Amino acid sequence: MEILGIDVGGSGIKGAIVDIKKGELVTERYRIRTPKPATPPAMIKTIEEIINNFDWHGPVGCGFPAAVKHDIVKTASNIDDSWIGVNASAQIEKETGCPTLLLNDVDAAGYAEAEFGAGKDCSGTIYMAAFGTGIGTALFHNRQLVPNTELGHFPMHNMPAEKYAANSIREKQNLSWEEWGGRVNEYLQMVEFLFWPDIIIIGGGVSKEFSKFEPFLKLQTDVVPAQSRNHAGIIGAALAASET
Repeated sequence: MEILGIDVGGSGIKGAIVDIKKGELVTERYRIRTPKPATPPAMIKTIEEIINNFDWHGPVGCGFPAAVKHDIVKTASNIDDSWIGVNASAQIEKETGCPTLLLNDVDAAGYAEAEFGAGKDCSGTIYMAAFGTGIGTALFHNRQLVPNTELGHFPMHNMPAEKYAANSIREKQNLSWEEWGGRVNEYLQMVEFLFWPDIIIIGGGVSKEFSKFEPFLKLQTDVVPAQSRNHAGIIGAALAASET
């Protein structure tokens, strides 16, 4: 079975048709820059362009950089605040005719990793942390998603954790891998203390550099890099749409 997956990010909106049985892209990924400002009309038009690029008329799964509850956007991370309160699924379906499932972008990536990637053999508690502009998180227990966890907002040193340990902070403050790895370790130790996961999966673009900061992670839990890399959001969004 094939479903179109779309991954909405702060800098780009990407899509591809996915074989959800194999967890693989069956087309080349198509990417368009996220419009500025990232308002609902502008972004929906861009999503429509991606759907039209594939001449797609079936269901769509869409990972979105926000907390999404009953199809309603509740937060706005790297998108315009005018998204808050919008039923994005209904808006996209109205413009494209394609039934659309909207979910948090890291929840989508977590679906891909839990089903096909680093967590596929784990039946207990899976915690995924995507280190990028902020820290996005996904939490699964016995293959079931706990949606919209937003655990990058834990307080650390009188600030949200993502203001202390996101990859963007490493770049902005020119931290060494050891310095930044220590901060990531501090964050993950707190996660471990609160949730006692069976595996922690590191996502985001920095997962490609995992070997550079892995030596500074001192946890009881196995910590591994995501396997799906940049395709995780697309694959997971399609997979989530197939299960509705």
